Amino acid sequence: MKILDKYILKTFLKPFAATFLIVLFVLVMQLLWQTFENIAGKGISVVFILKFLYYTSLSIVPQALPIAVLLSSIMALGSLGENYEFAAAKSAGISLQRLVRPLVFLTLILSGVNFLFLNNIFPYAILKQQNLYYNIKKKKPALALVPGSFNSDLPNYQIKFEEKYGEEKNLLKKVLIYDLSSRQGNQKVITAERGKIISEEGSRYMTFILYDGYYYEDHTKSQRSPDKKAKMPASQATFKEYEFNIDISDLVGDGQLDEQRFKNSFKMLKLNQLQDTIPVIKDSYNTILSLRAKSIATISKSKELYKYSDTLNIKYLDSTKILNNFSLKDKIGILNGAKTKMNSALTNVKNNMTTIKRKRKTLNFFDSEYYGRIALSFSCLILFFIGAPLGSIIRKGGFGLPMILAISIYVLYFFGNTFGKNLAEESSISSLLGSWVSAMIMVPFGILLTRRATKDKGLFNVDAITQPIKNFFLKFKSKKDN
Repeated sequence: MKILDKYILKTFLKPFAATFLIVLFVLVMQLLWQTFENIAGKGISVVFILKFLYYTSLSIVPQALPIAVLLSSIMALGSLGENYEFAAAKSAGISLQRLVRPLVFLTLILSGVNFLFLNNIFPYAILKQQNLYYNIKKKKPALALVPGSFNSDLPNYQIKFEEKYGEEKNLLKKVLIYDLSSRQGNQKVITAERGKIISEEGSRYMTFILYDGYYYEDHTKSQRSPDKKAKMPASQATFKEYEFNIDISDLVGDGQLDEQRFKNSFKMLKLNQLQDTIPVIKDSYNTILSLRAKSIATISKSKELYKYSDTLNIKYLDSTKILNNFSLKDKIGILNGAKTKMNSALTNVKNNMTTIKRKRKTLNFFDSEYYGRIALSFSCLILFFIGAPLGSIIRKGGFGLPMILAISIYVLYFFGNTFGKNLAEESSISSLLGSWVSAMIMVPFGILLTRRATKDKGLFNVDAITQPIKNFFLKFKSKKDN
């Protein structure tokens, strides 16, 4: 390796190591801050918290690596320009392409490392992190309840309250509880001004003590007719204190924080596993569509209708020609029957729309994850070809201007990636296209910057905008003088 290549690599690697660690630390702290409420105060040992941070760090590495490449490339090339080393290299006949050649090879290696990380370590880290986080969160389920919205984590209960307070965060204000545990389908609603939760570690029960409340239970089955419901009794009462237990054994399990409850999430699978899983989900989705289509055809009796048109020698199905073969009374009966069948078909479609959408979205999640990992592997290379020419143009090293530019560019890249992913998950575009939206935005920008840096031009050609304006005023002034 030549001395020049070593010097260029050294100039790049120093800020790369620093920026990578800084970015990784910031991203990990951001995620830790979001999950801190569910970890703090639960008697979790430092070992398990360190484990959680370790798995979180591993899962964020593929995201931190492209940012570090972008920022360090701007800093390294900007430093070379700021110290007039570019000018010295050009005077010696060394082009910009020759200067950045070792960095291009290094970025290719980093892209390969990122791909291996995404395919092997990232799924493992997500598997461990998500299961550990879930087990920590469920270690004391009372602290997992969130004020201001309905909490459905507790089995057979929907719980809502305005505020959670007290040293142990187990005191509640303005409590509303829907009890869904009755096998007879009875509706049970409990409201209270105040409440208290008692939950001991390792216990299979969570105790609720409610104060100054109202209790209502409708002793009817949900499938009964309105007339029968009106004749059935209901219970209602006010209370000063009401206590009941909720079985949370399914949540706490055996209390092992290392227990793995989730294994088949799309983020926990390698690329080859995703590739094997996607056809299975796609076949399941296509089967549902086929069954629903057959159901609609059966309800509307479309086959019988076409058979009838063939009997009458009607080449194209024309409702007017068919109805002309019947009397007015029969026409009305046929139209009413057709209306009933179409309404039934529409009801069938509406009832199954949620299931179909959920299946389609699940398929989109797996598709987007598969193509997204491949696209993210190339992000190091794409952002390098933006950062390197940008650094040579601005000719500023350090953490000041390069940091601002790097954050701005990555926000644009991240927004494009998120926008494309959301569109793909909602089936607005294909998963393949959605994964490469950011690349389609950034690659032309990188080509433009590279061309301007190669020709030693500025970031923006201000003269191209101001010169026509100057010429216009000069021409106007000359006419006025004449």
